[in-house]
Parts: sequence; C-alpha cells; structure tokens
Amino acid sequence: MSDPGSGRRRARTGGMVESQEDPYMPDSPTAAAGGCTQPRAALSEADVEALVRGICFKTGPPRRLGVEVEWLVHELRAPQLPVAPERLEAAYAALRTLPLRSALTVEPGGQLELSSPPAASLTECVRTVSADLDAVRAVLREDALALVGIGQDPWHEPRRFLREPRYDAMEACLDRTGPAGRAMMCTSASVQVCLDAGHEEPGPQGLVRRWWLAHHLGPVLVAAFANSPLAGHRPTGWLSTRQLLWTRIGAGRAGGPPLDADPRGAWAGHVLDSPVMCVRRDGAPWDVPEGLTFREWIRTGVPRPPTREDLDYHVTTLFPPVRPRGHLELRMIDAQPGDDGWIVPLAVTAALFDDPEAAETAYRAVKPLAERTLGMPAPHNPLWLDAARRGLADAELREVAVTCFTTALDALPRLGAGPEVTDAVTAFLDRYVVLGRCPADDLLDRQRGRDGRAHGKDFRP
Repeated sequence: MSDPGSGRRRARTGGMVESQEDPYMPDSPTAAAGGCTQPRAALSEADVEALVRGICFKTGPPRRLGVEVEWLVHELRAPQLPVAPERLEAAYAALRTLPLRSALTVEPGGQLELSSPPAASLTECVRTVSADLDAVRAVLREDALALVGIGQDPWHEPRRFLREPRYDAMEACLDRTGPAGRAMMCTSASVQVCLDAGHEEPGPQGLVRRWWLAHHLGPVLVAAFANSPLAGHRPTGWLSTRQLLWTRIGAGRAGGPPLDADPRGAWAGHVLDSPVMCVRRDGAPWDVPEGLTFREWIRTGVPRPPTREDLDYHVTTLFPPVRPRGHLELRMIDAQPGDDGWIVPLAVTAALFDDPEAAETAYRAVKPLAERTLGMPAPHNPLWLDAARRGLADAELREVAVTCFTTALDALPRLGAGPEVTDAVTAFLDRYVVLGRCPADDLLDRQRGRDGRAHGKDFRP
C-alpha cells in the first residue's frame, strides 16, 4: 500500500497540515503540498491515462492496511454550543507538539483527522491509532474540548475554520450545487479504511474482484454504520445524512466510474471527464471554471495548458465512495460513537477483504445486491440511496450484513485480531446488525425521548 499519510509527514516534525485532501497524489514526485507550482510540460490525454493507470492502482499481495478517522470537535460539557475559532486555534497549537505516529490534520470546518501509517496487521493499526487518540484527547480535555464521533454535526451550521485559496475555490465550486458542499466540508466526519488494491490475477484477492466488492459491500457498510440522522437539531429522514450530502454534490465530483469496464481504464476516463474544481494561480485568487472537464482543459489549453501538477491536484478534488490512490480508500462509513467505535468498521472491512475465505463469502453475499444498482455508478443508484435512507431496516441489507459480520468474526482470529477487537465486533453485531439497527437509531431514540418528535421532512436528493 502507498502510505496514506506520506503526503503529510510534516505533521510529525512541524505541526499539523490542513486537510486529508491536500493536493497530493501517492508516489507523485512533483505534487505540490500547498499552492501553485512553477509551470511544467503540458499534458496530453494519453499522458493522463498512462499516469492515472500507473499511479492509482498498485498491485501485489494484500499485506498492509490503514485507517483515517475524522472527528467533530465540540465543547466537552455543552456540545450544542459552538466552539470559538480562537479556542480551536489554541488547542490545535498544543496538539502540534505531540509526537504522534499518525498524521494529524485539520479539515475546513475545524474537524480533526488522524491518518495511520500503513500497518502490517490489524492489531498494529489499532494500537497505533488508539495510542495517538489517547494523547490527542488528553490535550483537548485540558481545554474542555472533546472528539465526537458523528457522521454529520447534528447542531451546528457549516462554518469555515480554514481560510486558504484551496477552500475558497472549493466552496465557490460546491456552492453551485446547493448547500450540501459546505456541510460536507465543515460539518461531516467519517471512518475511511485503506486497503491494498490486490493482485493482478483473478480471484478473491485480485484487483478486479476487490474493486467490485468495495462498490457492492459499500452500501452494506453505509447501512450498518449509519450515524448521522440529524441536522439543525432535527431528524432529516435519512439515517446517513452524510452519505446523502455526498450524493447531492454531484456525480462528477462525488460519484464513481462504471463497473462494467477494467478498473484502471474506467477510473482514467472518469478523471478525464470529471469537472475541474479550480485552476491554481500564484499570488491571485484561483479560477473556478464552470463545466470544464479535465479532458476539455487539455484540448483547449484555456486558461493555460494543464500540467502534471494540475493532474495531481485534480485527482484530490474527486470524492467517490471508493477512491484509488495506489491503494483503495473506502470513504462511505460515518464517524462512529464512542472512543473506540471506529475499530469495528476497520476490523470488519479488513477481514472481508484481506482474508481470502471471508472475501469469497462476502462476494457471494453481496452479489444479489448488484441488481438494485440498475447498472448505475455508486453512490447515485437506488441501492446506495436505500442504504443511506433506511439503514438495516432494509430487510435485504440486514440479511447480507448479518452474513458479512458473522463471516468477519470468524476471519478476525486468522488475521491475528485479539479479544478487544473481536469482542467489539461481537457487541456491534448483537446490538445493531442482528436487530436491524445502526448507531443512527440510538441518536433518534434519544431525540424522540427529549422532545417526542418523529422524523422530520424527508430530504430527497
């Protein structure tokens, strides 16, 4: 696996960087870590296809994994009150002094993210991130702040914490599709699991199979771990409002490619035909073109011919639920409640991909779900929308989830997982999956207990 934190190494030597979406592409020797770079040779469409094919899918035996855990930061004793930016700045200055193994970054709305280094085992990954989270929580607690695991902030309106050209351009671009973009930037949080892409050869551990499995297991993960049913103090009618928001910012920005083609070719075509978010400039506001694809930019050369650095940057502005970055980055899981809730989706996903027997069982379990996609790319198809809206109240998703979680439990000891991991997965299976529930149901139960209100207006995409 290419290192999910390698583009942010200075987080350990000179403080935090600003976001897991920094202009960075794995193994790109010319990718910039900040603003614009000096102009270099212009690209052709053939150049782009070759670069994307070579960089975004690196194959080999699945050996390593990683996790990126995002958190909302709230007042410790009164989480419904907004945190003043000055307090966040002071707390984050203290965090910069910590000797963490994970890369610590700040999202546009002030959310915190820890990105693990690639781990040789699930146990190593869990121990590394757990130790880093303990250190981060201790510092925040001194400032009466806390990390909160919810997929979408249930109380606060989107508010930019970071003021940089990248985020100014991103906000201007996403505002064209409505308010979902600002909410995604500033009030959402997730658990992202990073897995090796797999072998070139066919079979349960092969690239093609793992790519397909990620897109069809994805809705099961959305449904089982849905944890964002509220916005503006009210139920939205969706159990994963976070996933709904991603859907609303558009297929070109947050959609995946078709699955009926070779993964490399399909992703390369998607990169070329996706809209350019911005054209970077030194010492001036960045251009935010409307409706300009990267392919059209190459062909027209306006406002200037795109370079390798522009390609590297463009790829970081695409947010599909499964993103190839040398490894596969699964981005569809809501942030989870509790200090250690993130361990369950990491463990379940790792088991279903990296244990060959479990991978084959998961493939067979999710295969019937493919009919519900109607051949449409994720997440803009009925299967993904049903998962976000209904969670495991969907009988078919519940049945598949029970199979997948039970299979993962059987596989985890073969991956070397200890009792602390298997006990957590067992507890989640019994508390939620078997009962057709998800963490969002707990939030709704508490909401109803406070004010007796039922679901609010159904926000349809």
